[in-house]
Amino acid sequence: MSYVPNTADDRAAMLAKVGVASVDDLFANIPPAVRLNRPLDIPPALGEMDLQRHISHLAHKNQAASSAVCFLGGGAYDHFIPSVVDAVAGRSEFYTAYTPYQAEASQGTLQAVFEFQTLMCQLTGLEVANASLYEGGSAVAEAVLMALGITGRTGEVLVAESVHPEYRQVLATFAANLNCTVRTLPTPDGVLNPSDVKAAITDATVAVVAQSPNFFGHLEDMRAIGEATRKVGAVFIASFDPVLAGVLKRPGDYGADIAVAEGQGLGTPLGFGGPYLGILACRGDSDYVRKIPGRLVGQTTDRNGKRCWVLTLQTREQHIRREKATSNICTNQGLLALRAAVHLTALGPEGLRETAELCVRKAHYAAEQLAKVPGVSLRFGAAFGKEFTIKVPGNPQTLLANLRVAGFHAGLALGRWYPGLKDCISVAVTEQRTKAEIDGLAGALRASV
Repeated sequence: MSYVPNTADDRAAMLAKVGVASVDDLFANIPPAVRLNRPLDIPPALGEMDLQRHISHLAHKNQAASSAVCFLGGGAYDHFIPSVVDAVAGRSEFYTAYTPYQAEASQGTLQAVFEFQTLMCQLTGLEVANASLYEGGSAVAEAVLMALGITGRTGEVLVAESVHPEYRQVLATFAANLNCTVRTLPTPDGVLNPSDVKAAITDATVAVVAQSPNFFGHLEDMRAIGEATRKVGAVFIASFDPVLAGVLKRPGDYGADIAVAEGQGLGTPLGFGGPYLGILACRGDSDYVRKIPGRLVGQTTDRNGKRCWVLTLQTREQHIRREKATSNICTNQGLLALRAAVHLTALGPEGLRETAELCVRKAHYAAEQLAKVPGVSLRFGAAFGKEFTIKVPGNPQTLLANLRVAGFHAGLALGRWYPGLKDCISVAVTEQRTKAEIDGLAGALRASV
């Protein structure tokens, strides 16, 4: 939005137009007890020149992933993006009209979303996928909202500690005022023990949420977790990595009722936290489809018999009464869903499998090399995909800072989320990393510890 100044005369004219004497009169219906009766606790206003200088100084504190060799993970990964993704998604008809508010005028967008939904069903092994959500964390929370509606229960939602901690924070925020409680199941060995699920689950359990590969990169026993969940009629929610779906069993294949994911790795560049892409797919049962959040695009024929696309379901608060809405999500990530669809189409099944295999092989090579550094060891012994956790001597934050100077974004210090892992770093390796870069990281780590 362009800069639009409002002078005192402008404000007076606007107040006169709406029929009030002052800005305070605009808030007369808000009780004085809940108003802020003091100035905001912010620095004094700056002139435009000083403000631009200040903002520029703050912006230069950011470092792009491309400014060093990137081994960052934790839900956002430095995957290769074929140039065709930008070529298609950058077309003006997609770039400027990415939300199908008026379905009859958005056939191209609706078809793109339909293709995305189809690809997500193929990727997950489930029957229905929605038009996308905001990102991986809200996808977990929306899946739990679905489970509440499907089961009608008000008991516990069991969540593995190995699920992304920020996803769990989003879920806790969503659940704070719902008729359920969220209970975290500990994962001291880096994975969830299915026997712990069996011990915790009851007939009142709403859902079990597990992630595989999990936040530490390890593979969970999802089939056993799902079997324990279904025995009591709870909903099994699986968070998965769409890139590693090229080599791992799909959520539908191991019995997930709802599959969710962060889709950033499918054609969306790293972008300081977003915007990213939430994926949600579920069983085709009517109970599930009717509780799915957001939109579903369907294919049909028009009165001339030509193939066309429609919003088959739009159970969001902008379309139906608020109390009847399945979610308050107000749109979908249409542009990023398009990028994911183009990305997957460009790779094809064989390309996705090759990408996943490269990630896994390179990650295991990196783990072997880093574990040879004196004082460094793998923290967990479970099988992993493209991400793993190492225990390091000294302060991980200081070590990571030194490695940044050496030209490496070496990983994430886990102490901010897991106090018991305050001496650990999570390292992610994608298909983009070369043997020379991995060896370089091992050498820099050896020189820094």
